[in-house]
Amino acid sequence: MYAVIETGGKQYQVKAGDEVFIEKLDAQADEKVTFDKVMMIGDEGKTTVGAPYVDGATVSAKVIKNGKSRKITVFTYKPKKGEKTKIGHRQPYTKVQIEAINA
Repeated sequence: MYAVIETGGKQYQVKAGDEVFIEKLDAQADEKVTFDKVMMIGDEGKTTVGAPYVDGATVSAKVIKNGKSRKITVFTYKPKKGEKTKIGHRQPYTKVQIEAINA
């Protein structure tokens, strides 16, 4: 059984036992979180698609850790103007483990 959930403006296909890196949540490590924006649930031969969400469906997960991803370098440059900017960015994330899909 799998589900497509929406969180942080992105969609993720998850199964029970998956570990997923999602946009940062306001939750500490070892806390339980519930995603109620379930867009689709798929089982063997049977698929339920919501409009836009499936009624009564939830996905429960446990927060493993919060952190920041690797640094990326953002460099802007305008030729012949002497204008350049170099900055770095580290995107915060939350790593969650999917425990159950409740249809």
